[in-house]
Amino acid sequence: MNKVRSVSGDKIRVLIVDDHAMVRQGLRTFLELQDTSALPIEVTGEAANGIEAVELARDTQPDIVLLDLVMPEMDGIQAAPKIIEASPRSRVIILTSFGEEDKVLPAIRAGAQGYLLKDIPPNELVQAVREAYLGKVQLHPEVAKKLMLAVAAKEEPASGRAAANSENGLTGREQEVLRLIADGMSNHEIAEKLVISEKTVKTHVSNLLSKLHLDDRTQAAIYALRHGLTTDKN
Repeated sequence: MNKVRSVSGDKIRVLIVDDHAMVRQGLRTFLELQDTSALPIEVTGEAANGIEAVELARDTQPDIVLLDLVMPEMDGIQAAPKIIEASPRSRVIILTSFGEEDKVLPAIRAGAQGYLLKDIPPNELVQAVREAYLGKVQLHPEVAKKLMLAVAAKEEPASGRAAANSENGLTGREQEVLRLIADGMSNHEIAEKLVISEKTVKTHVSNLLSKLHLDDRTQAAIYALRHGLTTDKN
């Protein structure tokens, strides 16, 4: 476990969690050599497993945690909610070699803000860190595709849906639009499906994002997955 103290608040502070020292060193070197004309990135520490990650997150309160999934002692899915509990303002990005659905869905449910694969180009990883810092969800394209398919296929008992519906403050129409977003539909497709104008769809999307305190459609789809607000598929 390697800890580094922050010397400035004008940086994106990143905690790297991976059980391979070479991976941690490579990520540290690349992140800290980035163009400083944009908001610079500082690695606040490195951890080799989930237990160390929770301790370091509590001590350093990083902005971003790059978290591997498969690690000894405590894996990434187990560690993610504990990290968020220890450092509530941290945003967790899963960075892994595994993109299977049985890894993606539990990670998102555990509170991950993003899910990236290790084949991501280095410059895109830096951009993902900066965008996650701004609150945007970061998903590898293949992961996003699998997530959307999983959301569309997921079913929830009517009683469970009713409970969720009563808690989120959305109107019936907004609930309907949210489910269709989770089903992967564009505004144009939603307008045709509901026989309303595309302008009206945009208004509903804007309203539901505001009510749920979400930034974009991807976050809305993840919200739908976590709360069982999906369309029924035969």
